[in-house]
Amino acid sequence: MKHWHVLSIEDTQKALDEGPKDYGPNKLAEGNVVRWYSMLAQQFTSVLILVLIVAAILSFFLGDMVDALAILAIVILNGVLGFVQEWKAETAIKSLKQMLSPRCRVIRDGREQEIDAENLVPGDRVFLSTGNAVPADIRLIDVTDLRADEAALTGESVPASKGIEVCQEDTPVSDRRNMAWMGTHIVNGHGIGLVVAIGMDTELGRIAGITGAIKETKTRLQRHLSVLGRQLGVLALLISVAIVIVGIAGGRDMLEMVMTGVSLAVAAVPEGLPAVVTVTLALGVTAMARKKALLRHLQAAETLGAVSVICTDKTGTLTKNEMTVQKIWMADGEFSVDGVGYEPKGAFLKEGRTIEPQLSPDLMALLDTGRKCNHARIEHGEQGWKANGFPTEAALIVAAEKAGLKQDHKACIVAEHSFNSVRKRMSVIEETESERTVHVKGAPEVLLPLCETILVEGREEKLTEAQRKEIEKAYTGFAENGLRTLALARKIIAKDTVLTEGEAESDLVFLGIVGVIDPPRPEVSDARDQAQKAGIRVVVITGDSPVTARAIAEQIGLKVGKAVTSSEIKDMSDEALSSLLSGDILFARTVPEDKFRIVKLLQAQEQLVAMTGDGVNDAPALKQADVGIAMGIRGTDVAKGAADMVLADDNFASIIAAIEEGRRQYANIRKFVRYLLSSNVGEIIAIFANIMLGGPLILLPVQILWMNLVTDSVTAIALGAEKAEQDVMDRPPRPVSEPILDKNGMIMIGALGSYIGLAALFVYHYYMDGNAENWILANAVVFTGIVVMEKINVLNFRNFHGSVAAMGWFSNPWLLAAIAVTLGLQVAAVYVPGLQNVLHTVPLGWHDWGVIALISLPLFIVPEIYKKMRLAR
Repeated sequence: MKHWHVLSIEDTQKALDEGPKDYGPNKLAEGNVVRWYSMLAQQFTSVLILVLIVAAILSFFLGDMVDALAILAIVILNGVLGFVQEWKAETAIKSLKQMLSPRCRVIRDGREQEIDAENLVPGDRVFLSTGNAVPADIRLIDVTDLRADEAALTGESVPASKGIEVCQEDTPVSDRRNMAWMGTHIVNGHGIGLVVAIGMDTELGRIAGITGAIKETKTRLQRHLSVLGRQLGVLALLISVAIVIVGIAGGRDMLEMVMTGVSLAVAAVPEGLPAVVTVTLALGVTAMARKKALLRHLQAAETLGAVSVICTDKTGTLTKNEMTVQKIWMADGEFSVDGVGYEPKGAFLKEGRTIEPQLSPDLMALLDTGRKCNHARIEHGEQGWKANGFPTEAALIVAAEKAGLKQDHKACIVAEHSFNSVRKRMSVIEETESERTVHVKGAPEVLLPLCETILVEGREEKLTEAQRKEIEKAYTGFAENGLRTLALARKIIAKDTVLTEGEAESDLVFLGIVGVIDPPRPEVSDARDQAQKAGIRVVVITGDSPVTARAIAEQIGLKVGKAVTSSEIKDMSDEALSSLLSGDILFARTVPEDKFRIVKLLQAQEQLVAMTGDGVNDAPALKQADVGIAMGIRGTDVAKGAADMVLADDNFASIIAAIEEGRRQYANIRKFVRYLLSSNVGEIIAIFANIMLGGPLILLPVQILWMNLVTDSVTAIALGAEKAEQDVMDRPPRPVSEPILDKNGMIMIGALGSYIGLAALFVYHYYMDGNAENWILANAVVFTGIVVMEKINVLNFRNFHGSVAAMGWFSNPWLLAAIAVTLGLQVAAVYVPGLQNVLHTVPLGWHDWGVIALISLPLFIVPEIYKKMRLAR
């Protein structure tokens, strides 16, 4: 990409004249398009699903249509659920294209004409004026008070003033005043420029290229479930093959052993797991939405719960992207103004005490000049208060409104001298019945030399050298605290006086200094405290200045040991930058590559990274991050398209609430994975042990499916609704390498599953008593007994450490309802004739239910005693 900002206008024109003439259209590349059928097919590629499909096919060829249809039903249900939730095509590139201005005014063949922006070519001369979207990268050759809102591209919260002067080669994108960038917007003035880059060759196109080049990676939950699925699939196949070989070698009927193998495969695979995970995550999407966090991908919630670093943009994320007058310096002291954003509510304070601004004529004079030397307006709409015009001018309007001075003043402005980057000031002349008043605002270092007097308690006094130094100290101090400074002055003249620009802006009366800032959101400090408590680092990465960024970071309580700019990052090796990332660091004046590089280096340190942002410049890092979080209100479509999650309220505090929800979801996924597998282990042990003892199938495939799909899955989904444990946000993020099933989990599954399997085996032989005719009743008791034991067993998984009594029996009413419903279904299974035929059951007597109760109770009582003893240590 050519450095057009370092070339003079003549050299730019020459380079364009000598350049290639064969250009493509001024549009962005499409990128890879995800087809709906491809995404649907991906839902059926996991090992668990493939094992189920094989089992369904075998059942079909063996003539067991009930089993085959039941298995296929769960496969299809899981696929449809996953597809419906995930079918949201990547829209980042399309959104980037939509940011192009559809039409633009150019000079071609010596005449002005309007053309489609897509037809622009390098060398075209383009007119730019207020309200235009910039249609390409443009080297400016003539400007009048031109300012562009570049926040979406650079992160800079204040519109950039434009000029035509040559810039240094190492000037960052945000400071290249002689360039206008595709996708930004003109908010003031007008100008002409030469198109120097179009489509993918623009700065915007370069970001699109970075975003499109980032490969989609699986979340940790996806990887862990994939590993678990492969392991269970292999285990199911090994057990099935082994039992078939052993049975046939022992002289058992081949058809019987194949059916046994299918039964074991079905028992080994938790058929309901994919659907339960999908449903639980889908319910989590709804829970997140209530917390103003909208998920684009199901697994993002779980990943968010494991985040260890939040890389956050400043403008519009930590702040509201609404400039606010925060400090006012005047001859009789310093005032503070509270309130945030463009809402005209707030008090004036002096020395910490609230004052009535109307009682200070000097303050009212300053605010009056601020609202009249102004083109901005504030308006209240559906999304709150908004500004029309330059943000700093809107801040002056808001400050005046807070003091009771309405923006709809009836002042008669008879002349204006506009702001530009050379003058750095603006003045208007107001005419009344008896006099004229010149109102002036501008950069303090420019305006102060034009003032001869200062307003003190309503009197104009000669400006002394000591007062000038005091004023310089005031605006320098404001700047060091991250405030943007603006000086205001006025001059009252006779009504019939006619002045030139120079005469109007000389011999002024100095009114004071205004300190303006895009302040932090009120809730951000508490959110940062919660993040720290949860072991999560917050790293600010912004396109704004280091001074302003540091001021905001310190206001919300972030420690900043060092502020590093893009130019410094560029000169650092990955090792040096990685070392800095372990400290209290802040990044300012960054470009897209910096954010992208920082995220990757943090990930190389085995950190799980969430990246927040709202602009085009954030898109590559949002997509690279483990969880990309875009702002819903102020976020560009590009940012939303690249993100995993969108904050509906642009509230940083909502991220912390979403992290808590993510931690709850992952904890519950671990709970029901252990629960489902303990049930499967019990079924496998009962079936396998009985075959080894020379007995028949202790459970039929359709009964196993009933347990795995109907009773267990409903209960597991309800377990997924378990509330967050009280200390969930007091723990550090879980390690990146932590599996869903750890050593303790496998011990728990093995112990509880073994009890279920052995208890079922004992009951079976107790009822068989050596008589093969007792098989139907023995099978029905074992079938029902395992279901009841599994419902009792689920209580053990509500909390791995605390007892159910300590948690509260009714703290998860959904689980109690699920237990009641599934036990009711099992009662129906043994007493309703239609279900008896399908599930091969017979009615049970009171004695049978008593036996089931006796073998089930220890499954709850013993773990509860163990938990209490463990807590008592």
